[in-house]
Amino acid sequence: MTVLLQSVNSPADLRSLDETQLAELATEIREFIVRKVSTTGGHLGSNLGAVELTLAVHRVFESPNDYVLWDTGHQAYTHKIVTGRRDEFDTLRQAGGLSGYPSREESEHDWVENSHASTILSYAHGVATAIRRRGDKRRVVAIIGDGSMTGGMAFEALNNIGASQVPVTIVLNDNGRSYAPTVGRLTESLAKLRISPSYLNARGKLKSALDELPGGSGVRAGLKGISAAMREVIEPTTFFEALGVKYIGPLDGHDLLTMEQALSNAASYDGPVVVHVLTQKGKGYPFAEDDEEKCLHDVAVFDPEQGPLRNDAAPQTYTQVFTAALMSLADKHPELVALTAAMPGPTGLLPFQSKFPDRFFDVGIAEQHAVTAAAGMAMGGLRPVIAVYSTFLTRAFDQTNLDVGLHHLPVIFAIDRAGITGDDGASHHGVLDMALCLKVPGMTVLAPSSAQELSVMLLEAFAVNGPVAVRWPKGTARQVPFDEVGTALMARRTRAGSQLSILAVGTMLDAAQDAADELRREGIDAAVWDVRCVAPLDEEMLREAATHSLVVTVEDGLRVGGAGSFIHDALRALGSDVPVHCLGTPVRFLSHGKRAQIMADLGLDAVGIAASVRALTRSHILV
Repeated sequence: MTVLLQSVNSPADLRSLDETQLAELATEIREFIVRKVSTTGGHLGSNLGAVELTLAVHRVFESPNDYVLWDTGHQAYTHKIVTGRRDEFDTLRQAGGLSGYPSREESEHDWVENSHASTILSYAHGVATAIRRRGDKRRVVAIIGDGSMTGGMAFEALNNIGASQVPVTIVLNDNGRSYAPTVGRLTESLAKLRISPSYLNARGKLKSALDELPGGSGVRAGLKGISAAMREVIEPTTFFEALGVKYIGPLDGHDLLTMEQALSNAASYDGPVVVHVLTQKGKGYPFAEDDEEKCLHDVAVFDPEQGPLRNDAAPQTYTQVFTAALMSLADKHPELVALTAAMPGPTGLLPFQSKFPDRFFDVGIAEQHAVTAAAGMAMGGLRPVIAVYSTFLTRAFDQTNLDVGLHHLPVIFAIDRAGITGDDGASHHGVLDMALCLKVPGMTVLAPSSAQELSVMLLEAFAVNGPVAVRWPKGTARQVPFDEVGTALMARRTRAGSQLSILAVGTMLDAAQDAADELRREGIDAAVWDVRCVAPLDEEMLREAATHSLVVTVEDGLRVGGAGSFIHDALRALGSDVPVHCLGTPVRFLSHGKRAQIMADLGLDAVGIAASVRALTRSHILV
């Protein structure tokens, strides 16, 4: 590490640097981020693009007295570096180490633990309102980027910020992308400015002409309306100022001093201002700049000299299995359409988009709209498949329940990253989807335990005349022979046993089977079932379980109100009073770390399941 980067331990240290030093520091920070992320994995491209922007913000605003708010938080690595956490980056996204997002527990400079997009303007509206009511002089700056302006909450917040005229400086970090290129008419308008200098040239020529005209300021003032009219036609000024928000830009988001001047001007205005800056995602690292799919948005561990390499020999993931199964289904059913909320790559829809462009819909970071639009498509005779991460589906539960569920529409929810996901922490664990989907009357809920089960279940989901959720975990797909794959909506018994039943949901099957094998060696005879279809439940499985002295359910979602509770209620409805013990995740926010370790800590690995059963056998007589 160079002496210059070592000298920056707080935002105040940035203010004494000259232009040359700032440029050198930006280069050093990029090298530092690449080196550290290569050893831990993390968000790369978005952070490389926001270096100068972050430095400018921290030279103008005095964090933590001023509120520096990020949306999304995965562009805040430079912010962490300059706010005293540089030496902790070896622990990034590791258990007990730095979070990959701003974290209130880490630093007084982090106000919002924001990893879900499009929320920060609402926070800013609230904070600025509180400051105004208290009569404080503290300032609020909200940095919103990586496609977050496509989300509905951002527009709702802009409307209220403009109406209330609270003094918020909004930095629109426009890199033209989220994971993928952003969509929508506003982003199209912004994109025109990124690719065409025509307005800037025209404005410059008009200004020069006005300056050369005789007649003094009166003539120039009268002709300024021409400039305003041009701006209304070409710039996004109309959009923002119609909402009561002043607009500055577009600016070069890598010209630090220009941004600094614009931010200073905006912060001195007693009202809301958007400072629109154009940045390059992945800037300064050729492998990221050349990655057309996502500019190395997020990466696993890699060699910084060679860049992240594609590993075609890597084990197949559940997402890849879903992609292949969906493509096969789409070939046979032209009415099938696919939707995503700004994540065609991570959810496996890029091949679908390429082959069926007119049947593919990326709605931007707008999960609520995606679900209700899918409902409308289903009403019109299409068969929508919504590919979404579990943690993001929860943002659209009302639409799932009332717009799809209430109308009993045949919409398939393809829920990726269900359960414990690991390194991204509390905001990204997919522990809510099962409990929520089970609350939607008439929804079929499927949980595959293997790659082969996922392929079969997608076909089965398409045959259901109503809403279906198919959920699977992040990572490598478990492979099994086809004689270990279920059929229809029935459960499958994988171990016979006479004393108790372990009912395993989805990815928990392996751990449950290993626990049963361990218990059998100790004289405890446990049957194991792959539940497969959590709703509706297989009555044969329930009746067989009811013949035992104890039932233990195992899932990787919320224990309270999840699959176990659903199974318990179903057994009671059959008239069974067999004791039911539910294993699952607790009702608390779970930190980041490796999935296997988190599962072990929660007692949801084979060792933990066996230990729970042993403890239960001490209080239940097994016959």
